[in-house]
Amino acid sequence: MRRSDWNAYWSRSEGGRFTRESWSKRRILERLDPYLRPGARVLDAGCGCGWFTGRFLRAGCRVTALDRSEEALRIARDATGGGAEAYIREDLLDEGFGERRRGGFDLVFSDGLLEHFPPEKQRRIVSNLTAVLAPGGVLATFVPNALSPWRLLRPFLMPGIHETPFRAAPLRNLHGGLEMIEWGGLNVLPFRWSPERVLGRRFGMLLYVLAGRRDGRS
Repeated sequence: MRRSDWNAYWSRSEGGRFTRESWSKRRILERLDPYLRPGARVLDAGCGCGWFTGRFLRAGCRVTALDRSEEALRIARDATGGGAEAYIREDLLDEGFGERRRGGFDLVFSDGLLEHFPPEKQRRIVSNLTAVLAPGGVLATFVPNALSPWRLLRPFLMPGIHETPFRAAPLRNLHGGLEMIEWGGLNVLPFRWSPERVLGRRFGMLLYVLAGRRDGRS
């Protein structure tokens, strides 16, 4: 999508459902919790409304919020009281991005990012995000699951937004240059208990990969 389209989307969505806590967000945080140490340098790649930026700040992390949309960055800055170290507009397809910020982050996180790009651009984005990992850093990627019944609802929840959900194997293959730490799926049933191990990897709403630099792990 064009940057102007994302600006319009976030302008319409300000104060909407994506700015509120949900079961999917809680379960993402459960997977990230081991890496959210005070002082950890975190890149929220495709920060959107800044919900995760705010949670990372509460954990004591040093956060950089990144998005291509100026409107998203404005909303994120307002939502987090300007508490991030930086709010930056970058195009993650820019080959110079990895060089400009090489080795700068202990955790690089994205949720709802890669599914908006075709495969060749996904590879370029993952390469750039890998470049900015510090030694021992972790790349955490969350995407919608092509096999989940939730995918039938997503077009209604995000009208006008094009995305292509993932299957597990292509998502893992995208991270083939990194050491696989953990991968799976997240069910987001609205209960404290959700059967991740039974159904998540196949039918969960989200798929995820946690992968680390081969020169060290967190």
